[in-house]
Amino acid sequence: MKTVQLSGSLRANVGKKDTKAVRNDGRVPCVLYGSGEQTCFSVRSVDLEKLIFSPNVYQIELDIDGTKKMAIIQAKQMHPLKDTPMHVDFLELFDDKVVKVGIPLRVTGRSRGVLNGGRLMTIFRTIKVEGLPKDLPEEVEIDITPLRIGQSLRVRDINIPGVKTLENENAVVVSVKMSRGAVDEEEEETEGEEAAEGEEAAAEATEE
Repeated sequence: MKTVQLSGSLRANVGKKDTKAVRNDGRVPCVLYGSGEQTCFSVRSVDLEKLIFSPNVYQIELDIDGTKKMAIIQAKQMHPLKDTPMHVDFLELFDDKVVKVGIPLRVTGRSRGVLNGGRLMTIFRTIKVEGLPKDLPEEVEIDITPLRIGQSLRVRDINIPGVKTLENENAVVVSVKMSRGAVDEEEEETEGEEAAEGEEAAAEATEE
């Protein structure tokens, strides 16, 4: 997983008046927890938005007034109209402590079913997993090349070394659905075989 750096400033007060002043200054109130005690600080909104609106998940090296901690974004509160961050919770990372996080899924390959006219349905964009920070991948690749019309890949088909998936193992991740004009390759082959057999039978009947 990629690591990025983010600078923050400690907050002396955490009341409503102070929170409003922080936001008016173009900063976002934040909390770091996970070590037994909480650290309240603020980060420039423009710096935080680069991470929040990215499709990637990062390990973040927080520098809070000179004190550095590794963390991930655990939760965020967004403005209902402006879609800007209002508050962000960070979870501190430790080398020997598992963490739960959503990892992006990336589809690769060209599905046989899609090439035959089927429609690719992507149900999961991220997958919730649990593992040590060192084992968490930047993303999970899913090769859809073998998928034919009517076939799918499920959570149980995804294997991430050293990491446990937290989704229902039977849940469908991606599938190829039948669409108008699509022809399943297997059906096409079967029809071809049946036609050939019919032609052979007709030829034998004629000879007799």
